[in-house]
Amino acid sequence: MLDLDGTLVDRRAAFQVWAREFVAAHGLDDAALECLLMADAHRSGPMGAFFVTVCATFDLSMRPDQVWEQYRRRMPELASCHPEDLDALRRLRRAGWRIGIVTNGMADIQLGKIRNTGLDRLVDAWCISDDVGVRKPDPEIFRLVAERCGRGTERGGWMVGDDPVLDVGGGHAAGLRTIWLRPRRRDSWPSVGPAPDVRVDSVAEAVDVLLGSKRSARNA
Repeated sequence: MLDLDGTLVDRRAAFQVWAREFVAAHGLDDAALECLLMADAHRSGPMGAFFVTVCATFDLSMRPDQVWEQYRRRMPELASCHPEDLDALRRLRRAGWRIGIVTNGMADIQLGKIRNTGLDRLVDAWCISDDVGVRKPDPEIFRLVAERCGRGTERGGWMVGDDPVLDVGGGHAAGLRTIWLRPRRRDSWPSVGPAPDVRVDSVAEAVDVLLGSKRSARNA
């Protein structure tokens, strides 16, 4: 199982493009751009409240729900994956692995990212929190995607993701071994919850681990 944003999809890069477009469209300055990027970096949970704050901060004529709707249309178009990670998924499938995506978020945005990047053709199933009514780190969402892949978590498995709590903690609680994809500029484990089994710097490295080649990854 793999996380979507920050793992398979470079959400940070997509948001930066969206923010630049937003600032240009509303005649805002570089300080506004920096404010948007910083606010998103420190945000957690659903995005609805974020746009209420954005509209109030910049005194926009658009309503928060209008900005939210525009964001939901645009972000899937901006989503991208690293080519080497996509190739790694192909290698994993050729080796007989079942692959699932487990992600929090709105169904339309996340499904749009999965389809626009071609991930829908490289995985067996996915679970989106908005669609199934349960969010990571709840173990149930991991069990659901395993079932959709035709397997059960009682037979083991792996979870790959960048979030220590949602991905590593949630995966561990679901009985999975875990691979932590280190975010940029962070090398050390933040010491929250169970430690990952393996630490890597890319999905491609995680696949090397799963296929038995650990030369490019360090064990936790």
